[in-house]
Amino acid sequence: MYARGRLAGAIMSITLLGGLGAAAPPGAAAAPEPAQNYLVFYKDGGSAAAQRAAETAGGTVQARDDKLGYLIVRASDPERIGADPSVIGVTLDRPIGKIADVPAPSGVRPAENVGPIEHVGAAEHARSAAKHVRSAQGGDPLSGRQWDMKMIGATPAGSYAKARGSHKVLVGVIDTGVDGRHPDIAPNFNRALSRNFVVDQPTDDNGKALDGPCEHKGCKDPADVDDDGHGTHVASTIGSPINGIGVSGVAPDVSLVNLRAGTDSGFFFLKPTMDALEYAADVGVDVVNMSFYVDPWTFNCASNPSDTNREQLEQRAILEGMRRAVKYARAHGVTLVSAIGNEGLDLGKVKTDSSSPDFPKGVEKKRSVDNTCLNVPAELDGVISVSSVGPGGRKASYSDYGVEQTDIAAPGGDMFDGGTDLKGTSREILAAAPENVMRAKGLIDAAGKPKTSSVIRDCHHGTCAYYQYMEGTSMAAPHVTGVAALIIGRFGKPGKGGLQMDPAQVERLLYATATPKGCPAPRTYRYGTGESQVCEGPTAKNGFFGHGLVDAARAATAAP
Repeated sequence: MYARGRLAGAIMSITLLGGLGAAAPPGAAAAPEPAQNYLVFYKDGGSAAAQRAAETAGGTVQARDDKLGYLIVRASDPERIGADPSVIGVTLDRPIGKIADVPAPSGVRPAENVGPIEHVGAAEHARSAAKHVRSAQGGDPLSGRQWDMKMIGATPAGSYAKARGSHKVLVGVIDTGVDGRHPDIAPNFNRALSRNFVVDQPTDDNGKALDGPCEHKGCKDPADVDDDGHGTHVASTIGSPINGIGVSGVAPDVSLVNLRAGTDSGFFFLKPTMDALEYAADVGVDVVNMSFYVDPWTFNCASNPSDTNREQLEQRAILEGMRRAVKYARAHGVTLVSAIGNEGLDLGKVKTDSSSPDFPKGVEKKRSVDNTCLNVPAELDGVISVSSVGPGGRKASYSDYGVEQTDIAAPGGDMFDGGTDLKGTSREILAAAPENVMRAKGLIDAAGKPKTSSVIRDCHHGTCAYYQYMEGTSMAAPHVTGVAALIIGRFGKPGKGGLQMDPAQVERLLYATATPKGCPAPRTYRYGTGESQVCEGPTAKNGFFGHGLVDAARAATAAP
């Protein structure tokens, strides 16, 4: 899965702010456009000039973010603003979340609807660890179904015996939300720091159902809610505790922080995503998982001749905004992990894009692209991009790849991988699922009994919890995020939020402890569907597996 655009089963992607607005048909007189809010990214030192350009175009500056270098401008002529040499890009700011709603050390007012404050502290973790020592020795009840954890050595005899993370390690999950009340999430859920950066949209711009009816005041869900299930599954793989129920995560003793940037329908828009990264940096989050891509463009091209001026301005804004957010987060000690995508594409050799823009629905067009057009955040500098393997160890056919793009591989599931005795959904990744989502999707009956083999219910001592099999690079990335958390737990130094470690060092240790995995022989691998994919590069770094398969056991014992 890969949040939104690239999502399938467990395959999801990150969705972005929608288009800049419809252009008038050729030859038609353009009607005056209503004023809307736009994100205007300016060059270094160009704040004043960009503001003058906005005002000259009849716009009004509503707000600014000096950390990431952009203005929020109320205007009706974004192209006129974008024509100024001080401006890099301009994109529509859909009303999904506000920076002012997010409390940060800089003194912004508290967020609404975050629920009672609960911090998972050292004493609570100590009590939990003591209570579940016996469980830790044998794993959790559903551990036998977690072939993925066995593959990377996250087992009682492997990494759990040496390193299980630390509550001082803050792991941010930028996704559709995290069910903080799930029995296999709650013990490690940091409610105090969790935030929701989006407001759900019942319908899209065309009046078609999008997120559906609002469940909470102002259409803003509490920070412990996930109405999609994707984010909860990701969080579970990273850090479900060893607590005698369900599954265990790669780093079962870390603190999980919900940094919700995706709507109920799975769209990830630019500003909420930047807000989540900026907030993570400011509060001391150590590592974030990003199993999505920023919409509406699967590939963002700065100057594609087949795109209109507005479309070019929008894509430049996405590229620049995400580059700045990534750079800011990394400079503040945040290790960044991303799913690579689920289209089975060699990202270094993509020629066409027919899925963009994907919001609102129905405006997609076919266009030519090249290697300068980037999928973000996966292809940005400073981001660790993760490809997916099935239980037999082969690269999953759906997983994107590329000798420049793939940094590391991890188990993400593959129903069609016949390399083991596993069958059907058991070849996918099992992790926590919100009960409300299982009911809404009709996957359990009125009595709570699963109606499909893809859903498992586990009950102990009067407590029941649900788990779901999913596959995708969205499921692969959290394994790497979990191992990064183990490394930070071992070598991080006291700092903001608890522990801190240079992301460059975390990345170096991730690659150094990965199990090298060379290209298949022959390098052109033909899948059962008849599809062929070519693996390039040496064993040390190739397009299918990057630096190799992530290894929790080796990371738990490696020297500094």
